[in-house]
Order: sequence, then structure tokens, then C-alpha cells
Amino acid sequence: MTTSYVITCCSTADMPEQYLAERDIPYACFHFRMEDKEYDDDLGKSIAIEDFYQRIRDGAMPTTSQVNPEQYEAMFDPILREGKDIIHLTLSTGISGTYNSAVIARDEMQERYPDRRIEVIDSLQASVGYGLLLDTAWGKMQAGTGYEELVTWIKEHKLRLQGWFFTMDLTHLRRGGRISVSAAFFGNMLNICPLMNIDHEGKLIPRDKCRGKKKVIKELVERMKTHAQDKTGYSGKCFICHSSCPDDAQAVASLIKETFPHLNGAPPIMDIGTVIGSHTGPGTVGAFFWGDERVD
Repeated sequence: MTTSYVITCCSTADMPEQYLAERDIPYACFHFRMEDKEYDDDLGKSIAIEDFYQRIRDGAMPTTSQVNPEQYEAMFDPILREGKDIIHLTLSTGISGTYNSAVIARDEMQERYPDRRIEVIDSLQASVGYGLLLDTAWGKMQAGTGYEELVTWIKEHKLRLQGWFFTMDLTHLRRGGRISVSAAFFGNMLNICPLMNIDHEGKLIPRDKCRGKKKVIKELVERMKTHAQDKTGYSGKCFICHSSCPDDAQAVASLIKETFPHLNGAPPIMDIGTVIGSHTGPGTVGAFFWGDERVD
């Protein structure tokens, strides 16, 4: 379907490259540095995802950098030149400052193309939660939703996108300052798995401490039962992501399918990409779905 506008995103939506290519969704790459080499977060093209996580297991400590305004301008320019408007979704401002870079680029491009519309929207989400917002917006665009109507819908509904995570290794949460050194040490020793969600400000917040993998998986699904639209009658999509722990992700997907028989298809399981994965490390699983509004 031909539309008068284009939806764009960043690589940190963690959607497969084929998915974005098939839908003609342009994306801007974040960057990371590992073992004295710079990489684009280009969805596994520069470095295979499993190789990336194995290097972390072997001791590598990647650092990340966001998309700069010039990159956004380079992505926006051909779309605007074609005479189309843009809705750009960014990674949560609770995690990254990339929204500000996109706004700088928008203002610059607005001067060059005063007749075009460019809306930059903070997703208040990360990884495939950001991806699920993108997927839903793209579906509405294909169904014929107009530009202004879709902008309004995204802004009014983005806080209804729930995202719940757990991790089997607290080392990287400690590196990011989310837990103390002693909490990470004793948590790893005692097999504590924190259950976390993304709050109304788009920040990752620890919500519960579970002893062992089976308990935290069960608790994640319990939170979905509490927060999903129509509870166990939920009939929307659920996206699952993981950082090099496919068996854990599959266990979550299986329990969700069993608990929510009316899901819109089996939950797709996708990799947490290199930039988000630089902060989670291996061993993280997340589930995203539409539900009640995040208020804290």
C-alpha cells in the first residue's frame, strides 16, 4: 500500500533486519565499542549476535553510543525529498538521549523542507517492546490510518505497552548502577533473579526478587495475567526477546501460550541486539504485550 508518510526507528527496536526490509522501515544504527573496535548496531551484520554474547562471556565489556543528529538527517533527507512525511519512534528517554538527537535533526530538516511534517515520538520502551509499538503503528498505517490520527494514537496508547524482564546474571545490572556490588555478588551466589519492568518514564525498574529460574518465569507470566488487556483473554500480540538464552525464552513463550489461549499468533522470539545487550549481558529474557497503562 502506498502511503503519504513513512515510519522510521532505531536499531534498538531489536526487530530482525528482514522484518524491517520487508516493510520498508528505515532505521538508524546505534554504535558500540568492544575490544578496541567500533561497530554499528546493525542487527547482526557486522558481528553475529551469538559471537557478541560469547565475547562478553569471555570477558569483553562493550560500551555504547547513541545515534547522532547527522545520522538522523541522512535517514530523513531522502524520505522528505520524495515528498513524504515522517513519524520517527525513538528508544526510551529513560534509557538513552537519542530522542534529543532526533529532535535536533528534525528541526534542521524542517527548515530545509518547511512543507513536510516530521514527528519525533519517545517510545518509552526498549528492545522488542519498542518493536511491538513499531509493529502496531506500521499495521495501522497499512490499514489506512492518517498521519495525524496515528501520531495521536501512538502518544495516547504507548504507556499501555507492558514490558517485563528477568536476568540470570546480575553483573551487568551492577555495571549499569541499577544494583550495588554487594547485591550483585550475593544475588548471583544465592541464585536470585530480579523481575523488572519498564515504568511510565521508560526506565527499567526492579520489582521483585525471585529465587531461581522457574519461579521468576512463573512470576513474569503472573504479572502478564494481572496487566494484560482482558487478562487471560488477551488476544493481542506478545513479543519475546532474549540475550543468548533461547531455552529460557522458549520456556517463557510456552507458558504464555498455555496461559493465554487467544493470543494473536505464537509469540515470536527475537534476539536482544548488541546495544541493549551491552547493558543486559547474556541471560536476560523479556516479554511485551498490550495491557493497562503504566502509572509508576
